[in-house]
Amino acid sequence: MPLLVLILSSIIKIVIIVHLLLIGVMAMIWSERRVSGWMQDRLGPNRVGPQGLLQPIADGLKFMFKEDLIPDHVDKPLYVLAPAMLLVPALVTVAVVPFGNAITLFGYEIPLQIADVNIGILYVLAITSLGVYGVVLGAWASNNKYSLLGGLRSSAQMISYELTLGLAIIGVLMLTSSLSLRTIAVEQGAYPWQWNFLIHFPAFLAFTTAMYAETNRLPFDLAEAEQELVAGYHTEYSSMKFAMFFMAEYMNMIVGSAVTVTLFLGGWHFFGLENVGGPVWSGLISFGIFFVKTAIFLFVFIWVRWTLPRFRYDQLMNFGWKFLLPVALTSIVVTGILWIATGSRLIVGIGNVIAAFIVVSIVAGLLVMNKTPEPAIQDSNRQITPSALDAIE
Repeated sequence: MPLLVLILSSIIKIVIIVHLLLIGVMAMIWSERRVSGWMQDRLGPNRVGPQGLLQPIADGLKFMFKEDLIPDHVDKPLYVLAPAMLLVPALVTVAVVPFGNAITLFGYEIPLQIADVNIGILYVLAITSLGVYGVVLGAWASNNKYSLLGGLRSSAQMISYELTLGLAIIGVLMLTSSLSLRTIAVEQGAYPWQWNFLIHFPAFLAFTTAMYAETNRLPFDLAEAEQELVAGYHTEYSSMKFAMFFMAEYMNMIVGSAVTVTLFLGGWHFFGLENVGGPVWSGLISFGIFFVKTAIFLFVFIWVRWTLPRFRYDQLMNFGWKFLLPVALTSIVVTGILWIATGSRLIVGIGNVIAAFIVVSIVAGLLVMNKTPEPAIQDSNRQITPSALDAIE
């Protein structure tokens, strides 16, 4: 492909993807409210536009015209920088995600991907890890104890789930022999029984759970738990700075869902439909398939939010270190041994499920055995300190 065509096609793809992300954020804000209302047997927004479709635009205008307050006690440079440090990684990560096969225009085959780098998955892990700096710096710069607690929680979460997030995909990389996201999607094939979520099912569950913590979504939204920390790390933010935090969360959800679809759910493949039509239509159909898969995964985000209660802080740490990490490590060992011994993806998939079940059972049994039973009634000879109620009586 000539350099000029490459540059022009890249610029056009960047513009389209950025606008699709922004539209996707608005669609997710609307869907979150409407789907949540449907799940809770209430209406949700239904006044601004038909079925409330213009509500996200009204929210955006509200944020734009609200007074932008910067408290006197904050560290102003870091306070202003923090929202951008959370939003920019979410925008940049999507550059290596393949959102379709390829489209042929004017004799040139243009892949539906901004940049197909051969270390795409390492790029995703590196850039997404930078997002936590926006949370921590925003919390630190706010000079607020509730914000600081939210930032500390986010740092602890990152240490707990980043290892699982990286280790859970090692088995996929071992069988694919490539770090390119496009190659990983192509290697899975067109049929669901060939996709990685069946071959690496425990790793898929561990990766998905870690991704929920990555995006600070329920049941892992400990960095902004309203019942405990007011609003967490963004307590002191208002106007468009708060809106940037809000947009970054939804962009991370969209990008995380797209990466999960690429790694485990076959990318743009679905029973060969991606090959139907000519050189233009096949590319558009593959994009449509990828879009639908990502939308279904985003629906699961909302579904889980209103299904599971928030984890306690210590429960998240225990879950990350004592369950998710052993499952991810076991998946690597079992995949390597069975793939070398048999070369069968079916046997690898069965072995991964059995090994994960054994590991979880052993860990759960050890935790139960090490738990000290507490008596229902405790006798104490300590002298009871008089209370204010005793004095009144």
